[in-house]
Amino acid sequence: MANLDFNLLLQATSAGGPSALSATTPLAPAAGPQAAIAPAKYASPRGDLGTYVYEVRFVDGEAVHTVLIDSAQSSRNRMEIALVQAIDDGNAVLGRLPRIRVTYERDGLVESYTDLELPHRAFDAHVRAGTVDGKPVTQHAAYRAARDSSPANAWDLLNLSPCSLALGSWDASRKARQGRWPSVVTGEIIGVLTDQGGATERSTPKKGGARVDPIGMSAQLDGATLEALAVQQEDELSAATFKKVVDGARKLKAGEKASASALGFGGIPPTLSQLGAVSCRAVTRTQVVSFASLRQIRFGKGPEGDAALRAVLAALALNGLTRSNAELYIRANCHLVEAGPTRMVIDQRGGSFEELEPSSIEQADALLDAAISHAAHVAGLDWHGQCFDVAGNPAVLAGAADETPED
Repeated sequence: MANLDFNLLLQATSAGGPSALSATTPLAPAAGPQAAIAPAKYASPRGDLGTYVYEVRFVDGEAVHTVLIDSAQSSRNRMEIALVQAIDDGNAVLGRLPRIRVTYERDGLVESYTDLELPHRAFDAHVRAGTVDGKPVTQHAAYRAARDSSPANAWDLLNLSPCSLALGSWDASRKARQGRWPSVVTGEIIGVLTDQGGATERSTPKKGGARVDPIGMSAQLDGATLEALAVQQEDELSAATFKKVVDGARKLKAGEKASASALGFGGIPPTLSQLGAVSCRAVTRTQVVSFASLRQIRFGKGPEGDAALRAVLAALALNGLTRSNAELYIRANCHLVEAGPTRMVIDQRGGSFEELEPSSIEQADALLDAAISHAAHVAGLDWHGQCFDVAGNPAVLAGAADETPED
Protein backbone atom coordinates (compact mmCIF):
# COMPACT_ATOMS: atom_id res chain seq x y z
CA MET A 1 0.00 0.00 0.00
CA ALA A 2 1.46 3.36 -1.06
CA ASN A 3 1.68 6.60 0.90
CA LEU A 4 0.31 9.88 -0.38
CA ASP A 5 3.46 11.34 -1.94
CA PHE A 6 3.98 14.79 -3.40
CA ASN A 7 3.58 13.70 -7.02
CA LEU A 8 0.15 12.22 -6.29
CA LEU A 9 -0.82 15.35 -4.34
CA LEU A 10 0.22 17.57 -7.25
CA GLN A 11 -1.79 15.39 -9.63
CA ALA A 12 -4.81 15.81 -7.36
CA THR A 13 -4.57 19.61 -7.42
CA SER A 14 -4.19 19.77 -11.21
CA ALA A 15 -7.06 19.87 -13.68
CA GLY A 16 -8.84 16.53 -14.08
CA GLY A 17 -7.22 14.94 -11.03
CA PRO A 18 -8.87 12.94 -8.24
CA SER A 19 -11.98 14.49 -6.72
CA ALA A 20 -11.37 13.61 -3.08
CA LEU A 21 -9.41 11.70 -0.49
CA SER A 22 -11.41 10.05 2.28
CA ALA A 23 -10.48 8.39 5.56
CA THR A 24 -12.74 6.15 7.66
CA THR A 25 -11.90 4.98 11.19
CA PRO A 26 -13.99 2.70 13.44
CA LEU A 27 -14.05 3.98 17.02
CA ALA A 28 -15.43 2.57 20.26
CA PRO A 29 -16.10 3.74 23.83
CA ALA A 30 -12.86 3.45 25.80
CA ALA A 31 -14.72 1.84 28.70
CA GLY A 32 -16.17 -0.89 26.52
CA PRO A 33 -19.36 -1.51 24.54
CA GLN A 34 -21.53 -1.19 27.65
CA ALA A 35 -20.44 2.42 28.21
CA ALA A 36 -22.50 5.40 27.08
CA ILE A 37 -20.84 8.47 25.56
CA ALA A 38 -21.75 12.15 25.45
CA PRO A 39 -22.56 13.43 21.93
CA ALA A 40 -22.23 17.05 20.84
CA LYS A 41 -24.87 19.19 22.55
CA TYR A 42 -26.81 21.94 20.80
CA ALA A 43 -29.13 24.67 21.96
CA SER A 44 -32.73 23.60 21.78
CA PRO A 45 -35.56 25.76 20.45
CA ARG A 46 -37.63 24.38 23.33
CA GLY A 47 -36.22 25.02 26.79
CA ASP A 48 -32.64 25.49 27.91
CA LEU A 49 -31.69 21.85 28.45
CA GLY A 50 -30.19 21.53 24.96
CA THR A 51 -30.50 18.61 22.61
CA TYR A 52 -28.55 16.12 20.53
CA VAL A 53 -28.64 15.71 16.75
CA TYR A 54 -30.43 12.51 15.79
CA GLU A 55 -30.47 11.52 12.15
CA VAL A 56 -31.21 8.55 9.92
CA ARG A 57 -28.06 7.52 8.04
CA PHE A 58 -27.25 4.77 5.54
CA VAL A 59 -24.80 2.43 7.33
CA ASP A 60 -23.69 -1.01 6.17
CA GLY A 61 -26.50 -1.20 3.65
CA GLU A 62 -29.38 -0.15 5.88
CA ALA A 63 -31.04 3.02 7.13
CA VAL A 64 -30.35 3.36 10.86
CA HIS A 65 -30.92 5.85 13.67
CA THR A 66 -27.69 7.69 14.53
CA VAL A 67 -26.50 10.49 16.76
CA LEU A 68 -23.91 13.12 15.80
CA ILE A 69 -21.00 12.78 18.19
CA ASP A 70 -18.72 15.39 16.62
CA SER A 71 -19.56 17.92 13.89
CA ALA A 72 -17.61 19.09 10.85
CA GLN A 73 -16.98 22.49 12.44
CA SER A 74 -15.68 20.89 15.64
CA SER A 75 -13.48 18.62 13.54
CA ARG A 76 -11.89 21.63 11.85
CA ASN A 77 -11.45 23.37 15.19
CA ARG A 78 -9.49 20.33 16.42
CA MET A 79 -7.25 20.57 13.35
CA GLU A 80 -6.56 24.22 14.08
CA ILE A 81 -5.75 23.54 17.72
CA ALA A 82 -3.34 20.80 16.64
CA LEU A 83 -1.62 23.18 14.19
CA VAL A 84 -1.36 25.94 16.82
CA GLN A 85 0.16 23.53 19.33
CA ALA A 86 2.72 22.35 16.78
CA ILE A 87 3.67 25.95 15.94
CA ASP A 88 3.96 26.78 19.64
CA ASP A 89 6.18 23.71 20.05
CA GLY A 90 8.53 25.13 17.41
CA ASN A 91 7.67 22.91 14.43
CA ALA A 92 9.93 24.21 11.66
CA VAL A 93 7.56 23.47 8.76
CA LEU A 94 4.36 24.82 10.28
CA GLY A 95 6.32 27.75 11.70
CA ARG A 96 6.54 29.04 8.10
CA LEU A 97 2.76 29.48 7.97
CA PRO A 98 1.61 33.13 7.54
CA ARG A 99 -0.79 34.18 10.28
CA ILE A 100 -2.93 37.08 11.45
CA ARG A 101 -2.27 37.78 15.11
CA VAL A 102 -4.53 39.91 17.34
CA THR A 103 -3.05 41.06 20.65
CA TYR A 104 -4.85 42.34 23.73
CA GLU A 105 -3.54 43.45 27.12
CA ARG A 106 -5.70 42.45 30.08
CA ASP A 107 -4.80 43.04 33.72
CA GLY A 108 -1.19 43.62 32.75
CA LEU A 109 -0.97 40.36 30.79
CA VAL A 110 -0.60 40.14 27.01
CA GLU A 111 -2.99 37.79 25.17
CA SER A 112 -2.48 36.93 21.50
CA TYR A 113 -4.80 34.99 19.21
CA THR A 114 -4.19 34.01 15.61
CA ASP A 115 -6.55 33.34 12.75
CA LEU A 116 -6.10 29.64 13.59
CA GLU A 117 -7.92 30.28 16.90
CA LEU A 118 -10.40 33.06 16.13
CA PRO A 119 -13.78 31.62 15.07
CA HIS A 120 -14.10 33.45 11.75
CA ARG A 121 -10.44 33.22 10.85
CA ALA A 122 -9.22 36.14 8.65
CA PHE A 123 -12.61 37.84 8.77
CA ASP A 124 -13.13 37.56 12.51
CA ALA A 125 -14.62 40.56 14.34
CA HIS A 126 -11.56 40.78 16.62
CA VAL A 127 -9.43 41.35 13.51
CA ARG A 128 -11.78 43.83 11.85
CA ALA A 129 -12.20 45.88 15.04
CA GLY A 130 -8.46 46.19 15.61
CA THR A 131 -5.79 48.57 14.39
CA VAL A 132 -2.42 48.40 12.66
CA ASP A 133 -0.04 51.27 13.43
CA GLY A 134 -2.94 53.17 14.97
CA LYS A 135 -5.20 52.92 11.90
CA PRO A 136 -8.25 50.69 11.43
CA VAL A 137 -7.19 47.33 10.05
CA THR A 138 -10.00 47.51 7.51
CA GLN A 139 -8.11 50.39 5.85
CA HIS A 140 -4.80 48.51 5.65
CA ALA A 141 -3.80 47.77 2.05
CA ALA A 142 -2.73 44.15 2.69
CA TYR A 143 -5.91 43.34 4.60
CA ARG A 144 -8.15 45.01 2.02
CA ALA A 145 -6.42 43.06 -0.75
CA ALA A 146 -7.01 39.80 1.14
CA ARG A 147 -10.69 40.67 1.66
CA ASP A 148 -11.03 41.49 -2.02
CA SER A 149 -9.65 38.07 -3.03
CA SER A 150 -11.91 35.91 -5.15
CA PRO A 151 -11.76 32.36 -6.51
CA ALA A 152 -10.30 33.91 -9.68
CA ASN A 153 -7.27 35.10 -7.72
CA ALA A 154 -6.78 34.33 -4.02
CA TRP A 155 -3.06 35.14 -3.91
CA ASP A 156 -3.36 37.93 -1.31
CA LEU A 157 -5.50 35.87 1.08
CA LEU A 158 -3.17 32.89 0.63
CA ASN A 159 -0.26 34.98 1.89
CA LEU A 160 -2.15 36.54 4.79
CA SER A 161 -4.33 33.70 6.11
CA PRO A 162 -3.98 30.35 4.29
CA CYS A 163 -6.06 28.64 6.99
CA SER A 164 -9.02 30.75 5.82
CA LEU A 165 -8.75 29.09 2.41
CA ALA A 166 -8.03 25.55 3.62
CA LEU A 167 -10.55 25.39 6.48
CA GLY A 168 -13.17 27.80 5.21
CA SER A 169 -14.26 31.34 6.05
CA TRP A 170 -17.03 33.79 5.30
CA ASP A 171 -16.71 37.59 5.35
CA ALA A 172 -20.38 37.80 6.28
CA SER A 173 -20.50 41.31 7.75
CA ARG A 174 -19.25 43.04 4.60
CA LYS A 175 -21.88 44.85 2.52
CA ALA A 176 -20.27 43.81 -0.80
CA ARG A 177 -17.53 41.51 -2.12
CA GLN A 178 -18.08 39.05 0.71
CA GLY A 179 -15.40 36.37 0.65
CA ARG A 180 -17.05 32.95 0.91
CA TRP A 181 -14.54 30.13 1.05
CA PRO A 182 -15.88 26.61 1.62
CA SER A 183 -13.61 24.35 3.63
CA VAL A 184 -11.65 21.86 1.56
CA VAL A 185 -11.65 19.39 4.46
CA THR A 186 -14.64 18.03 6.37
CA GLY A 187 -15.01 15.43 9.08
CA GLU A 188 -17.48 14.08 11.60
CA ILE A 189 -18.06 11.29 14.08
CA ILE A 190 -21.42 9.55 14.21
CA GLY A 191 -22.73 6.79 16.43
CA VAL A 192 -25.28 4.16 15.43
CA LEU A 193 -27.74 4.06 18.31
CA THR A 194 -28.09 0.78 20.16
CA ASP A 195 -31.82 1.38 20.44
CA GLN A 196 -33.13 1.32 16.91
CA GLY A 197 -36.73 1.62 18.08
CA GLY A 198 -36.38 5.38 18.39
CA ALA A 199 -36.78 5.44 22.19
CA THR A 200 -33.52 7.31 22.72
CA GLU A 201 -34.45 9.91 20.16
CA ARG A 202 -37.88 10.44 21.69
CA SER A 203 -36.58 10.64 25.25
CA THR A 204 -32.91 11.53 25.58
CA PRO A 205 -31.54 10.12 28.83
CA LYS A 206 -30.78 12.60 31.60
CA LYS A 207 -27.90 12.70 34.01
CA GLY A 208 -27.28 14.20 37.43
CA GLY A 209 -24.53 14.33 40.00
CA ALA A 210 -24.03 15.19 43.65
CA ARG A 211 -21.56 17.71 45.06
CA VAL A 212 -20.72 17.43 48.73
CA ASP A 213 -19.68 20.43 50.82
CA PRO A 214 -17.85 19.12 53.92
CA ILE A 215 -18.77 22.25 55.88
CA GLY A 216 -22.49 21.85 55.33
CA MET A 217 -24.88 20.74 52.62
CA SER A 218 -26.63 24.09 52.76
CA ALA A 219 -25.43 27.63 53.53
CA GLN A 220 -28.36 29.91 54.43
CA LEU A 221 -27.23 33.52 54.83
CA ASP A 222 -28.90 36.89 55.40
CA GLY A 223 -29.02 39.54 52.69
CA ALA A 224 -26.21 41.73 54.06
CA THR A 225 -23.83 38.78 54.30
CA LEU A 226 -24.70 37.54 50.81
CA GLU A 227 -24.16 40.98 49.28
CA ALA A 228 -20.88 41.46 51.16
CA LEU A 229 -19.59 38.11 49.90
CA ALA A 230 -20.53 39.02 46.33
CA VAL A 231 -18.92 42.46 46.54
CA GLN A 232 -15.77 40.89 47.99
CA GLN A 233 -15.46 38.69 44.86
CA GLU A 234 -16.95 41.09 42.31
CA ASP A 235 -13.78 41.32 40.21
CA GLU A 236 -13.80 37.55 39.70
CA LEU A 237 -17.53 36.86 39.39
CA SER A 238 -19.31 36.97 36.06
CA ALA A 239 -21.61 39.95 35.64
CA ALA A 240 -24.67 37.67 35.56
CA THR A 241 -23.74 35.85 38.78
CA PHE A 242 -22.92 39.08 40.61
CA LYS A 243 -26.22 40.65 39.61
CA LYS A 244 -28.18 37.54 40.53
CA VAL A 245 -26.68 37.36 44.01
CA VAL A 246 -26.90 41.08 44.80
CA ASP A 247 -30.44 41.48 43.46
CA GLY A 248 -31.58 38.44 45.43
CA ALA A 249 -29.86 39.62 48.61
CA ARG A 250 -31.47 43.07 48.46
CA LYS A 251 -34.94 41.53 48.19
CA LEU A 252 -34.58 39.69 51.49
CA LYS A 253 -36.39 41.18 54.45
CA ALA A 254 -35.06 41.43 58.00
CA GLY A 255 -34.74 37.95 59.48
CA GLU A 256 -34.96 36.21 56.10
CA LYS A 257 -32.16 34.08 54.73
CA ALA A 258 -31.40 32.55 51.34
CA SER A 259 -29.12 29.92 49.91
CA ALA A 260 -25.57 30.92 49.02
CA SER A 261 -25.38 28.21 46.36
CA ALA A 262 -24.93 30.80 43.60
CA LEU A 263 -21.59 31.63 45.21
CA GLY A 264 -20.63 27.97 45.36
CA PHE A 265 -21.46 27.27 49.02
CA GLY A 266 -23.26 24.10 50.05
CA GLY A 267 -23.83 20.78 48.37
CA ILE A 268 -26.00 20.04 45.37
CA PRO A 269 -28.34 17.07 45.59
CA PRO A 270 -28.36 14.86 42.50
CA THR A 271 -31.09 15.78 40.07
CA LEU A 272 -31.68 14.70 36.50
CA SER A 273 -31.21 18.18 35.15
CA GLN A 274 -28.77 17.66 32.28
CA LEU A 275 -28.63 15.70 29.06
CA GLY A 276 -27.23 12.24 29.64
CA ALA A 277 -25.06 10.00 27.49
CA VAL A 278 -26.21 7.59 24.81
CA SER A 279 -25.31 4.02 23.96
CA CYS A 280 -23.99 3.24 20.48
CA ARG A 281 -23.43 -0.10 18.82
CA ALA A 282 -20.94 1.41 16.37
CA VAL A 283 -19.00 4.67 16.16
CA THR A 284 -17.36 5.89 12.96
CA ARG A 285 -15.15 8.86 12.12
CA THR A 286 -15.11 9.96 8.47
CA GLN A 287 -12.99 12.69 6.91
CA VAL A 288 -12.76 14.05 3.38
CA VAL A 289 -10.28 16.36 1.62
CA SER A 290 -11.97 17.72 -1.49
CA PHE A 291 -9.56 18.35 -4.36
CA ALA A 292 -12.53 19.31 -6.52
CA SER A 293 -13.17 22.23 -4.14
CA LEU A 294 -9.53 23.23 -4.18
CA ARG A 295 -9.43 23.28 -7.97
CA GLN A 296 -12.04 26.07 -7.96
CA ILE A 297 -9.35 28.43 -6.60
CA ARG A 298 -6.77 30.20 -8.76
CA PHE A 299 -3.88 32.48 -7.82
CA GLY A 300 -2.85 34.15 -11.07
CA LYS A 301 0.24 31.96 -11.44
CA GLY A 302 -0.80 29.88 -14.45
CA PRO A 303 -1.80 26.19 -14.46
CA GLU A 304 1.50 24.90 -13.01
CA GLY A 305 1.82 27.59 -10.37
CA ASP A 306 -1.84 27.42 -9.32
CA ALA A 307 -1.65 23.63 -8.96
CA ALA A 308 1.47 24.01 -6.82
CA LEU A 309 -0.24 26.52 -4.53
CA ARG A 310 -3.33 24.33 -4.21
CA ALA A 311 -1.01 21.48 -3.23
CA VAL A 312 0.27 23.63 -0.35
CA LEU A 313 -3.30 24.13 0.92
CA ALA A 314 -4.07 20.42 0.52
CA ALA A 315 -0.91 19.48 2.41
CA LEU A 316 -1.82 21.97 5.13
CA ALA A 317 -5.29 20.46 5.51
CA LEU A 318 -3.85 16.94 5.59
CA ASN A 319 -1.31 18.03 8.19
CA GLY A 320 -4.04 19.35 10.47
CA LEU A 321 -6.10 16.23 9.90
CA THR A 322 -3.16 13.94 10.71
CA ARG A 323 -2.24 15.84 13.84
CA SER A 324 -5.80 16.04 15.18
CA ASN A 325 -6.29 12.31 14.58
CA ALA A 326 -3.20 11.63 16.65
CA GLU A 327 -5.03 12.99 19.73
CA LEU A 328 -8.42 11.31 20.12
CA TYR A 329 -9.83 13.88 22.52
CA ILE A 330 -13.45 14.87 21.93
CA ARG A 331 -14.97 16.21 25.17
CA ALA A 332 -15.81 15.27 28.75
CA ASN A 333 -17.60 11.93 29.07
CA CYS A 334 -16.81 11.05 25.46
CA HIS A 335 -13.67 8.97 25.70
CA LEU A 336 -13.06 6.92 22.56
CA VAL A 337 -10.41 4.55 21.23
CA GLU A 338 -9.68 3.31 17.73
CA ALA A 339 -11.43 -0.01 17.18
CA GLY A 340 -9.60 -0.74 13.93
CA PRO A 341 -7.22 0.74 11.36
CA THR A 342 -8.01 3.83 9.35
CA ARG A 343 -8.96 3.10 5.73
CA MET A 344 -7.80 5.91 3.45
CA VAL A 345 -8.61 6.00 -0.26
CA ILE A 346 -8.11 8.53 -3.03
CA ASP A 347 -10.54 8.79 -5.91
CA GLN A 348 -9.19 7.72 -9.30
CA ARG A 349 -12.28 8.78 -11.26
CA GLY A 350 -14.79 6.53 -12.97
CA GLY A 351 -15.62 4.61 -9.79
CA SER A 352 -12.11 3.37 -9.00
CA PHE A 353 -10.15 4.15 -5.85
CA GLU A 354 -6.56 3.69 -4.72
CA GLU A 355 -6.02 2.65 -1.11
CA LEU A 356 -3.33 4.60 0.73
CA GLU A 357 -1.38 4.11 3.94
CA PRO A 358 -2.42 6.81 6.48
CA SER A 359 0.39 9.31 7.02
CA SER A 360 2.34 9.74 10.22
CA ILE A 361 2.93 13.24 11.56
CA GLU A 362 6.50 13.12 10.24
CA GLN A 363 5.25 12.15 6.76
CA ALA A 364 2.62 14.91 6.85
CA ASP A 365 5.33 17.45 7.74
CA ALA A 366 7.54 16.19 4.91
CA LEU A 367 4.65 16.46 2.45
CA LEU A 368 3.90 20.06 3.48
CA ASP A 369 7.59 20.95 3.34
CA ALA A 370 7.85 19.54 -0.18
CA ALA A 371 4.72 21.41 -1.27
CA ILE A 372 5.97 24.75 0.08
CA SER A 373 9.38 24.30 -1.53
CA HIS A 374 7.84 23.41 -4.90
CA ALA A 375 5.44 26.37 -4.75
CA ALA A 376 8.34 28.69 -3.89
CA HIS A 377 10.15 27.47 -7.02
CA VAL A 378 7.30 27.58 -9.56
CA ALA A 379 4.96 30.23 -8.09
CA GLY A 380 7.14 32.53 -6.00
CA LEU A 381 5.59 31.57 -2.66
CA ASP A 382 7.52 33.17 0.20
CA TRP A 383 6.34 31.76 3.51
CA HIS A 384 8.65 32.41 6.43
CA GLY A 385 6.27 32.64 9.39
CA GLN A 386 5.24 36.24 8.71
CA CYS A 387 2.56 37.58 11.10
CA PHE A 388 0.14 40.38 10.29
CA ASP A 389 -0.01 41.98 13.73
CA VAL A 390 -3.24 43.64 14.83
CA ALA A 391 -3.76 45.57 18.07
CA GLY A 392 -7.03 44.37 19.58
CA ASN A 393 -9.68 46.97 20.36
CA PRO A 394 -9.68 47.64 24.15
CA ALA A 395 -13.41 48.38 24.07
CA VAL A 396 -14.09 44.81 22.93
CA LEU A 397 -11.92 43.41 25.70
CA ALA A 398 -13.70 45.52 28.33
CA GLY A 399 -17.03 43.99 27.35
CA ALA A 400 -15.83 40.40 27.16
CA ALA A 401 -17.23 37.97 29.75
CA ASP A 402 -17.47 34.22 30.20
CA GLU A 403 -21.13 33.51 30.74
CA THR A 404 -21.27 30.00 29.31
CA PRO A 405 -22.58 27.56 31.93
CA GLU A 406 -20.36 24.66 32.94
CA ASP A 407 -21.01 21.48 30.94
